[in-house]
Amino acid sequence: MSSFFAATAADLTTDRLILRSWTSHEVTAVLDGARPVHWAEDFPAEGDRVIAGLFAEHPAWLGEYGHRQVIERDGGLVVGSIGLFWPPLDGALEIGYGIVASRRGRGYAPEAARALTGFALTAPGVHTVHADVELSNPASIRVLEKAGFQRSHTGTEQNTARYRAAPPVRR
Repeated sequence: MSSFFAATAADLTTDRLILRSWTSHEVTAVLDGARPVHWAEDFPAEGDRVIAGLFAEHPAWLGEYGHRQVIERDGGLVVGSIGLFWPPLDGALEIGYGIVASRRGRGYAPEAARALTGFALTAPGVHTVHADVELSNPASIRVLEKAGFQRSHTGTEQNTARYRAAPPVRR
């Protein structure tokens, strides 16, 4: 792993990824158009720029249950982001994710989604993680299914569906 990232207790680590909270320096770099060397050439994507622009309005998104960068353990490159839209509403959190085009097709998004969802379900009062996805986006649907989400219903406009993950029911 690159010397840029020493894993900390706050990081979530999977076989191939580190999910690390954004720093204020990285948010500023995205907003200013800077290019740190530890970012993949096509990071940040448009969605990352949108999220970075919203951190000032939603400071909790920078907290423990907020948004994280997706970092390859081998090489230490930031290749995407994933996040929870904190705080929960009636015990449910929404998750969002994106992997840059150069790293898609490697299974990073479902791997990151599984890890962050498992972590989210340990938060006090959280019993469900959900994502709304456009039915015209089969890649995102596959990510959610591979991450263990189940389709719960189709949106009122019939072009979206909600997928949800919850801990197993204990009997």
